[in-house]
Amino acid sequence: MAGRLIDPSRAPVAFGQRAVPQLFAELQRPEAGRRQRALASLCDLMHNPERIYQAVNGGFLEQLTVLIEDEDPSVRMKTCELLHMLSGHSVGRQALLSSSLLPPLSQLLDDSSSSCRRNVHRVLNRLSLLPAGAEALLTLLPKLMLKLREDEEEEEVQVLLLSSLSSCSRLDALPALSADGVSLLGHKLSHRSPNIRREAAAAMMALSVCADGKRRVCEEAVLPVLVGLLQDEDIEVQVNAAGVIMYAVIINSGKQQCLDLGVVPVLLHLVSKKEEEEEQDEERGRRRKALVMYSLRALTALAEAPAGRRLLLEQLPLLVMRSEATEEDQDIRRAAQTAVRVITWTP
Repeated sequence: MAGRLIDPSRAPVAFGQRAVPQLFAELQRPEAGRRQRALASLCDLMHNPERIYQAVNGGFLEQLTVLIEDEDPSVRMKTCELLHMLSGHSVGRQALLSSSLLPPLSQLLDDSSSSCRRNVHRVLNRLSLLPAGAEALLTLLPKLMLKLREDEEEEEVQVLLLSSLSSCSRLDALPALSADGVSLLGHKLSHRSPNIRREAAAAMMALSVCADGKRRVCEEAVLPVLVGLLQDEDIEVQVNAAGVIMYAVIINSGKQQCLDLGVVPVLLHLVSKKEEEEEQDEERGRRRKALVMYSLRALTALAEAPAGRRLLLEQLPLLVMRSEATEEDQDIRRAAQTAVRVITWTP
């Protein structure tokens, strides 16, 4: 009779409800190899939500604090992978936020293993999607902002980092602004990767909502780059760039800079552009709608400046057409109507 095949990279797993307690007991063993195999088996088990519930409700998570600081790089890496698996479920995310794991986990942002750092960023990014998670990560913002300076990190890590910064900054932009966030993000806006440009522009939009953020955007010379991104090949990069400009032109210095940069014709082109894909691709249609809405709102704010109003009065028929088209999206039609009212206002 043929012998049963055993994977040497994994620990034997007990049957049923005994599996999780048995593997966590293995994690207490002094041999690094046994800890690695137990972690590998636990990662396999955590694909099952029932096992995640068992690990959380059994109070096993606090045991991982020691493993996060383990001397063996492979143990640290597999522990972070296990936390990544746990963070994929709402119960696991809530448990991580309630545990004492976050401070030691953040220390691994400087780990020598790129796989370990990647898994840490994956965990933090998933946590940041929760309001409570974003709030918990605000204390880590200075450290995360410093990581923006490290261009040698792989693309996925940079994208995860920027996405986490966006989530945190939407909750409170001041920590990132205090850590020179506008300048650091500005360097990422010209990155060759569209994914990094997209997330950098999204984070910049989050920073530009508050008054201090608008002022910093105007002072840090990022508006010329953002105006250029309005013609980016990636529509989400365009959307996020238009969002930053929409907020920046609320203040007078933003209006003047954007008018000097010739943004009005670019925004009008985005408003007037029609694409067949809108009817074929629902997701692209959603992004296209956001791009038009942001552009119309930016044009409305620019019309408050005399120079902007003069330019827009020359192109009024285009905006009137969008404001009156019965087949037009209702939100876009209302935004166009508001733009027309502001442009044609007389004292």
